[in-house]
Amino acid sequence: MTSAQQETLPGPVCILNGHSVHVEEAREHIARIAREYGADAEVIVTKRGDDIASLAARAISERRQPVVAGGGDGTVNAVAGNLAGTATALGVIPMGTLNHFAKDIGLPLNIEAAVRNLFTGKVAHVDVGEVNGRVFVNNSGVGFYPHFVRQREEQERRGHVKQVAFMLALRSIVRRYFRLRIKLHLDQIEALEHVTPFLFVGNNRYQTSGLEIGTRSTLDSGRLWVCTAPSHGRRNIVGVALRTLLGGDADEELKAFETEEIWVEPGTARVNVSIDGEVSVMDAPLHYKIRLRALRVLVPERRVSHRRFPPGSFSMADGSR
Repeated sequence: MTSAQQETLPGPVCILNGHSVHVEEAREHIARIAREYGADAEVIVTKRGDDIASLAARAISERRQPVVAGGGDGTVNAVAGNLAGTATALGVIPMGTLNHFAKDIGLPLNIEAAVRNLFTGKVAHVDVGEVNGRVFVNNSGVGFYPHFVRQREEQERRGHVKQVAFMLALRSIVRRYFRLRIKLHLDQIEALEHVTPFLFVGNNRYQTSGLEIGTRSTLDSGRLWVCTAPSHGRRNIVGVALRTLLGGDADEELKAFETEEIWVEPGTARVNVSIDGEVSVMDAPLHYKIRLRALRVLVPERRVSHRRFPPGSFSMADGSR
C-alpha cells in the first residue's frame, strides 16, 4: 500500500448528471478508486439541471475538495460558475456528448482514467469568460447559434435522437435568414458596427481551420476571442452557419480579434444568449470580460492529446505559477 493509500484524504463531492448513460459506470469507479486512496467520496446524482449549481455551492460551504462535475459541458459550466474565484478546485468526469472543456484541458475521456485523475492530478489555473455576471468555460454566442440550440432541444423533447435533432435544427437555420445588427464597444471611444449572422465570444482563442478546428491550444492567455462573419446575403449567411456548426473551414470568412473586455449592443432590449451550449435570455447591453486564471481545475500530470497540437503549445499554469 502506498503512502497516498495509507492517509485519510478529504474526498471529493461528485455531482453527476443523471441523464448521462455513464452514471452507473462512474459511480462504480468513484467508489473503488476512492477506497484505494483512503478517501471519503460523496456521489450525488441529479436529473435536474437547476440543482447542479446549488449542490456545488453547498459543497463549497462544507469545504469539500475538489467539487466534481460529472457530465457534459453544461454540467461543467454549472459547477465552474460557483467555483470560479474560490480556492476550491474543479474536477471533471467527461460524461457528455462533446466534452469540449475536458478535451481542451487534456483530460482522458475514459471514465475510469478521469476518475483516477481526481486523486492523482495537479491543480492548474485557467481563465473563464463572463457575460453579464454569468461564467462560461468554453464560449458564448448571439445570433443563429442560440436559435440552433433551442431548436435542437425542442426536437429532442419530441423524441428524436441527438443526430436527427441536430439535422432538424440545421434545417431550421437554413430556412431562417439571420441578420443580427450589433455594436461592439472596446472602450468609450471605439465602436464597431456589424451586420452578421452571429457573434461568437470564446474563452481564449479557437482554431478555425485545419486539424485542430474548434479547439483551444491555451486556456490562460487572459484574452477573449471575439468572432463575427460578414453579411452578404442569405447564401453567405447559411453557408457560414453550416460550416461553423459542422466544423468546416470558414477561417477566411470570419472577422476575429482578441480583447479583455467588450460591450455588445444587439439593438434589442433583451436577447437570446448561448452560454456553453445552454440558452438564456439576457438584458442588453451584454458585458463580456475575461477572468484571468480564476478557475482551479485538476488536470493530469501528463496532458492527454486529443488532437495534434504543436509541441509546447498548451501553456496552462500549474499551482506554482
